[in-house]
Amino acid sequence: MRGHIILSHGSDSGPDATKVSALAALAESLGWRTARPDYREDDAQGHAGSIAPRLARLAASIAASPVPPVLVGSSMGAFVSGLASIDAPVAGLFLLALPTRIPGYPRPFAVREGVPSFLVHGYADDVCPLDEAVAFARGHAMPALLVEDDHRLGASLPDIEAAFRRFLDGLA
Repeated sequence: MRGHIILSHGSDSGPDATKVSALAALAESLGWRTARPDYREDDAQGHAGSIAPRLARLAASIAASPVPPVLVGSSMGAFVSGLASIDAPVAGLFLLALPTRIPGYPRPFAVREGVPSFLVHGYADDVCPLDEAVAFARGHAMPALLVEDDHRLGASLPDIEAAFRRFLDGLA
């Protein structure tokens, strides 16, 4: 086993969502062990209300990991992955369609300094503002892949998979 990866889906999604499923399959084919927490029950509490229970669920998954895991998150999953990295050691962060703030939630997005990180964001994302995500990445010297796509990033999956493979190879 090369390591452990925890993949967190976005709101109004699930652990079998297209992106997290594809990235989990890719990681497993490369020898990584994966886990995909199910946040659907938490998401019933609304965007701001789901963050604390999502963080608790993700913290439990991190604590159960045999090694510091790589966290992969899409949208709300990216938001909680970054926040979780502040409280627990992680091996990396791969963030998709990143919101840098959640209306009604007091904390802005943050990551633990020094954690290898990568951002994928769509130019046409109408949910999470591109400028805010890019500004965060720039401020943290975080490499990024910007794609001609919307919030779901559905048209960019091959590019995302290639970037994810390179990211994981760089952690080895």
